[in-house]
Order: sequence, then C-alpha cells, then structure tokens
Amino acid sequence: MTITTCIFDAYGTLFDVNAAARAAAAEPGRAALAACWQALAADWRTKQLQYTWHRALVGEHRDFWQVTGDGLDWALERHGLAGDAALRARLMQLYRVLAAYPEVPPMLAALKAAGFNTAILSNGAPEMLAAAVDSAGIGAHLDDVLSVEQVGIFKPAPAVYRLVTERFHCPARHVLFVSSNCWDALAAQAFGFQAVWVNRAGEPLDRLDHSPRATLSDLTPIPQLAREY
Repeated sequence: MTITTCIFDAYGTLFDVNAAARAAAAEPGRAALAACWQALAADWRTKQLQYTWHRALVGEHRDFWQVTGDGLDWALERHGLAGDAALRARLMQLYRVLAAYPEVPPMLAALKAAGFNTAILSNGAPEMLAAAVDSAGIGAHLDDVLSVEQVGIFKPAPAVYRLVTERFHCPARHVLFVSSNCWDALAAQAFGFQAVWVNRAGEPLDRLDHSPRATLSDLTPIPQLAREY
C-alpha cells in the first residue's frame, strides 16, 4: 500500500477550537467570560457538532458559519452571557482566525517536501476555511481546501469523503485521513481511508464498528506515518 494523499479535518485537528474563547477571556473587561471560558468553549463545540449531525439527518442543511453561531448562542445562554452582543460578535470574529496548533506548519511543510498531496476536508464553509488558512499561514502547504458545501451535507456522510477521491483521482486506500474527532476518523476508516485519530485529550475510543489505523497525541508523527503506510 502506498499513501499518496494526506487529508486533514480542520477544526480541532489543525485549528484550536478553544482559541477564540481563550483569547476573548484574556481581554480587558471580560471577567464574566474569564470565569467560565473553558466550559463555554466545550459547550460551544458540543452544540456545533450536534447541530451538524441533526441537520444532516433531517435534511435541513445550513452552512457551518450559521451552525457555529447557533452553537455559540446556546453556550452563551447556558452561561448567563446571552445579552452581551459585543461578546458574541467578538467570539465569532475570533473563530474566523483560530490559531493553528504549533506543530501544524512544519508538519505540512514536511509532507509537501516529501511529495504528498495535502488538503483539508472540513464541515467549514469555504469563506471561514479560507480565513483560517490565511491567518495560520499554511496555504502554501495545501493543494486544496475541500468543504462539505460542495455536497450540501455534513460529515460523516460518505459523499463528503468521496470529495477526496474525486479531487485527487486516487483509491481510498491511498489516502491518509487525519482527524481529532474519533467519530470522523472511524467513518473515514469505514469509507476505506487509512485513518489517524489525533486524541489530544486522551479520551476513550468511541464504541463504533471500526478502529483507526493509528492514534496519536499530536500531529508531529504524520509525515513518518505517511511514508510507512
């Protein structure tokens, strides 16, 4: 087996989804957020994902920017911050320019230097993905940024993963797929990719029908794995 193409989920995998709440909480005048930002960030992310699954199942697609805002609204209300319009606007602004994890740029550069195709495959809307990639300065290391908006349904629908094989004209088994979401990695493995779960939080494996090819604590080993597989 030969890996030719390395594909990455974006949010939580390349980009730190906690960065927006963390950065806003450190700003002057944000004492209420500073007291709860970690819980708020976790709730925001949970609702963001839950709303993608719900919309995929009921066939009511909305782009990821709206879903992200809806998840934030729920989290703000839960933590007693729903009336702070300026805070909501600031958090959404920061979400567009999430920080990449520190190992991301050198890891992607190493993959490109070794001759692999590289791309993002994300639930994110094209505009928000473009902003994040530009802010992180990783565009030169990517051959493409693929969004679910091309098929109008969120992961883990097989049509999303099929975007990769169609774009790069390769069999699924030649794709190394990397995600911080265990359910995403397992769905990709079921599709036929060689899936890697980046388990930064040390969570248990999801009880589903497949297992990832590998589990890592960060992205640093990806170039070596791509060469070995």
